[in-house]
Amino acid sequence: MRIILDPQIFNDQKYGGISRYYTEIFSRLAQREVINIPLFQTSNVYLKESDLLTPKQKRNCLMVDIMLKLGISTRSMIRKNQTKIFNSTIINWDYDVFVPTYYDDYFLDKIKDKPFVLTVYDMIHELFPENFQDNNYSVSANKKKLMEKATRIIAVSNNTKKDILKIYPHIDASKIDVIYHGVSMKINSEIKIALPENYILFVGNRANYKNFKFFVTALKDTLLNQPNLVIVCAGGGAFSNDEKDFFNQLGISDKIIQKGFKEEELGLFYQKAKCFVFPSIYEGFGIPVLESMACGCPIVLGNHSSFPEVASDAGFYFDLNNPEDLKNKVELLLSDASLRDEYIQKGLAQVSKFNWDNAAQQCLEVYKKALK
Repeated sequence: MRIILDPQIFNDQKYGGISRYYTEIFSRLAQREVINIPLFQTSNVYLKESDLLTPKQKRNCLMVDIMLKLGISTRSMIRKNQTKIFNSTIINWDYDVFVPTYYDDYFLDKIKDKPFVLTVYDMIHELFPENFQDNNYSVSANKKKLMEKATRIIAVSNNTKKDILKIYPHIDASKIDVIYHGVSMKINSEIKIALPENYILFVGNRANYKNFKFFVTALKDTLLNQPNLVIVCAGGGAFSNDEKDFFNQLGISDKIIQKGFKEEELGLFYQKAKCFVFPSIYEGFGIPVLESMACGCPIVLGNHSSFPEVASDAGFYFDLNNPEDLKNKVELLLSDASLRDEYIQKGLAQVSKFNWDNAAQQCLEVYKKALK
């Protein structure tokens, strides 16, 4: 099979779950199928570290990196060459299936009657539009249009499929296949990171539906009553002034730490934590759930959205927006080593069910269905 993998997500993300998903899937498919990524260059870390780039694309990446270090603007050159390569590939390369990597519909009039398979990662823009005021309309409108026109749709969880059909009941349910993510997290024991001895972990973006302020408020007394306990926020950028004021009001400014990380370091953040708390109001899948389980870190999360589907009995669940319940669940794990070990073992057993090799094979089967 000859597949064009649309480059849009690799142009937009340096890191990110979506670009990792496509890199993992297509690194495996490229061993058996013919994959063409019509890309001039990329700053995406996963793609650059894979075997998917051609020698010419690798040279282009190096050239752009050098130009940027010299202070030379590359934006117009990249845009011009990217458009040229994409249009040439669509016109001149004989392919079977087109795979868009996000929701820009720019390709629709170019692929003509070729089948395309769309992956839907979540329905967050539709369910929480107030959190995406700047670009919500275009993302939601394009997603709806592409779902309607797609030959087939891949949903990353049954919960996401359910949300699609609830919001857009006219979408044909029979053309939606559910394929779970795998887990890419590895622990490099040779890496040394300065981390506290006793901490609760929070990972990634803290805004809006991620429910970070609820999480901090719920654990305020726990932090104050345990002198050596802190919260470590991995990634998500430095604390804003608003967040700092919020911590001051709670009297816990010295109990919350923000640390950046390199990709190969994140596993140690999970491994050394007493527990990982994922208080998000909604996730289409929730890759950190798999990461935490794979690293032997017990996970506390809400009993809603896709979480029960992904974590199953390895999740230590709290009632959504019930701060007392969240506090009690965290304190149980902190005080009971045998309970922590029980959930670590459950997590390791559960995460073994999520495999990129299986996901790649299932994606290939969907692409074959689209071709038929």
